[in-house]
Amino acid sequence: MSEEKLDFGESMCDNVLYADGFEKALIGVGIQGGSHKAFAVYDIEKMEQILMDRDGMDWAEAVEFLNFNTLGAYVGENTPIYVEKRYESA
Repeated sequence: MSEEKLDFGESMCDNVLYADGFEKALIGVGIQGGSHKAFAVYDIEKMEQILMDRDGMDWAEAVEFLNFNTLGAYVGENTPIYVEKRYESA
């Protein structure tokens, strides 16, 4: 994870952590109510596609890699949020 800033307000994004190598999967920054903490938010499907394109993984390998190395990793109170968008809304 690396610390960078997006243009959503200097102080709000000071401590946002970003997942290295997944810039194209970044959806934006989410804000936690009450605490006003900001979190990087990523699209899991786009992260899988990056691993398949960049690293030559098949889909199952990309899912396993993300589950083991990224989605299950807690890197502190500013750990990014990963969104699964593969569902149909009613």
